[in-house]
Amino acid sequence: MRSNALRKLDRIDLAILDELQNNSKITNHELSNRVSLSPTPCLERVRKLERDGYIKNYRAILNARKLGIGLTVFVEISLTRTGPDVFAQFKEAAIDVPEVQECHLVSGNFDYLIKARVADVEHYRSLLGATILALPGVNDSRSYIVMETVKEGQVLSMKSVTEHGVG
Repeated sequence: MRSNALRKLDRIDLAILDELQNNSKITNHELSNRVSLSPTPCLERVRKLERDGYIKNYRAILNARKLGIGLTVFVEISLTRTGPDVFAQFKEAAIDVPEVQECHLVSGNFDYLIKARVADVEHYRSLLGATILALPGVNDSRSYIVMETVKEGQVLSMKSVTEHGVG
């Protein structure tokens, strides 16, 4: 069961989170050495961080290019506002599109920002025409093909956590 209440994280909790997000396959023994804690209390802290929802999941980061889906496209989506459920319907449908890696409701001149991964421009053209533009409530889209990825990742800065009072 996950707790919704935030608890104060100390420097050891933050060090554990930092180590695990950089290498989730690290052994408990190695982790305990890196955070200067004995193995049993270290494992207890990891389990508590999992229970409290600070650690959501463990996964492998795959090489999209080697898997043949190396083209990244960002898509701005503007929705029609003809019905009260248009946002909910779009959200529910977008979740089911396998090529969509991320989908964010944003403020500004459009409603959603999608990050999609596909094999090539032809695949993207097909995805856009047959799937994305057919999602409920879509009025307009604008696409941006990534030419070069300068930085990518989901590693969260523990420095930012401590500077903003959560830790």
